[in-house]
Amino acid sequence: MRVQLQALKPLLFFLLFGLLFLSLARSGFILGHLDRYNPDLVASTLLNGLRVDIMTLSMALSVPVLLLLFCPASLVASRWFQLVLSTWLIGWMYLLLFMETATPPYMDFFSARPGRIFFEYLDHPREVTGLIAGGYPVAALLTIFLPIGVLVVIGRRLSLAGERPTWNLRHRLLMIPLFLALVLGARSSLGHRPANPSTFALSGDQLVNDIALNSTYRLLYSIYSLRHEEDSKGLYPEMDEDDILATVKRDAGIRPDQFIDNDSTRHHFGRDSDQNLDHDLGGEPAGKPKNLVIIIEESLGARFVGSLGGLPLTPRLDELADQGIWFENLYATGIRSARGLEAILTGFPPSPARSVLKLSGAQSGFYTIARSLKPKGYHSYFVYGGQAHFDNMQGFLLNNGFDEAIDEDDYKNWQFKGTWGVSDEDLFGKTHEVLSATTGPSLVVAFSSSFHSPYEFPEGKISPYEQPLASKHNAVQYADYALGQFVDKAKTSDYWKDTLLLIVADHDERPRGFDLVPVSSYHIPGVILGGGIEPQRIKRVSSQIDLLPTLFALAGIDGIAPTLGEDVLSANTQEGRAIMQYGDNHAYMRGSRVIIHQPGLQPRQFHYNRDEDVLEPVELEESLESKALAWALAPNLLYRKRLYNSHVKQVENDFSLNGIQPAE
Repeated sequence: MRVQLQALKPLLFFLLFGLLFLSLARSGFILGHLDRYNPDLVASTLLNGLRVDIMTLSMALSVPVLLLLFCPASLVASRWFQLVLSTWLIGWMYLLLFMETATPPYMDFFSARPGRIFFEYLDHPREVTGLIAGGYPVAALLTIFLPIGVLVVIGRRLSLAGERPTWNLRHRLLMIPLFLALVLGARSSLGHRPANPSTFALSGDQLVNDIALNSTYRLLYSIYSLRHEEDSKGLYPEMDEDDILATVKRDAGIRPDQFIDNDSTRHHFGRDSDQNLDHDLGGEPAGKPKNLVIIIEESLGARFVGSLGGLPLTPRLDELADQGIWFENLYATGIRSARGLEAILTGFPPSPARSVLKLSGAQSGFYTIARSLKPKGYHSYFVYGGQAHFDNMQGFLLNNGFDEAIDEDDYKNWQFKGTWGVSDEDLFGKTHEVLSATTGPSLVVAFSSSFHSPYEFPEGKISPYEQPLASKHNAVQYADYALGQFVDKAKTSDYWKDTLLLIVADHDERPRGFDLVPVSSYHIPGVILGGGIEPQRIKRVSSQIDLLPTLFALAGIDGIAPTLGEDVLSANTQEGRAIMQYGDNHAYMRGSRVIIHQPGLQPRQFHYNRDEDVLEPVELEESLESKALAWALAPNLLYRKRLYNSHVKQVENDFSLNGIQPAE
């Protein structure tokens, strides 16, 4: 029996050392964010963390124990078997060490443990390498070499080398309760469903809830959750599909008579909205068609914009605030560029799934702004300074109505190139070149990248706000400088009088705050300029999904679209609404009232105190919660049933392919 127990010592060491290490790491994270804790939460976080660690380690140990239970005795005694089990234990221990060591810089940037974003970025090694080398070189070295150093010290304790156990029936029977204990430990629950991250959510602070987990579990659960990527309805309470559509349509600020049918969100907009038409697009815009130029500023949250109460880093944008339609309370739908592009260019509301830019079912036939403009004679360009395949931008846009994608390979005479591509000045130079060369109406979407870690931009352009030069605040100043240079040049060009220019951020630089959804981290600038635009300030709450219909209204564009955004210039209510996705948490804000849905938990309502930037708990309003739930569930329904299309025939074909009959 002693020989058999000796063979189990590496497994026992794996368990005990893993628990000790993960608990120490969690304690360090608690100490580093102690200002976010009250005394009761510290103990609860440590206890919940111990449960999560037992779950993670039990999952890892269940495989070798299962093999020891069922494998033939001759195989168990072989060197190959010892090598496989030793590699399994050492590999898992390296993963645990690596993920916890990588967590501090990731947590500093995203205010969360590594999850889906962590492995999604692995598709872009050049950009990630440049970001890490420029912003976190010491952390990167520690993440690589510290786990290796630890394994050099403890590796032998995890090895089964030299053990030759002889397993008889009695030994196998003794392994059964051990295996059952590991199964119970991995489930951490006697209920119908095993424990999951929502089981350990005790706070209104998302980071506090995340610290109770460990990063290996958080990452693996994110990968496991990919099975819901295209069907995320199970995360929130259920709602009848007809009620989902009816609710969001009532709440969208679109007249009921504009909708084409009851089974989709497709509706007439512009002059079409006053006609009984059943085709995709109406007649030509009144007067000469306007060029539409959309400049998407990377990471430019309100905290960096003086006119929105932020730091004095954007003097040129602050000037433009008084020259056009300025959105004082505009909110992004997410914290990633793909989510911002999704909202601005398609009007699609956010969901816990990946952005539609990456979902397989949205790679053809999906609605974008270009689909409404192409029949009007517009030529659509996407202009980027880096690699346009990043986040699948190029593929998604070209497959859904855009005509050309311009990226760093198309810049022959650039003045500066960094990790994320050419500088914003180069980007705007190309944008101006495209607009000057076009003869018909054009849609030009220019996506900047200079304000992105590691904050690389040409020297001698700005008076630095701080040292060193490669800092976020200096990068904001340069991005603002380049934007101002472009607008100055555009105003003196022939195309300006026939152009509408939308300048908007894709998202804030990173989430900050202690709330389940840090609302202020979604506050972004937005302004519409151009010939004939009368300056005004929009004070009502607005969302990125409202920009497309507002731009269409100003340009005199009409047609049919499935969008649910609202033309804010003709809105009937003063409070407005915004929709925000933060991981799996979904927020619906109507004025200052905020409903937040979390997976597996009851919805909660808050009053958003803008002066103090806090969410104050209030009693739940059922009618408001119903609207919020409908908005949380609508994206999945629209995507899953292929309702977010612009062309009638395309919609019918897609329905037919999925065995669903379209409405008459």
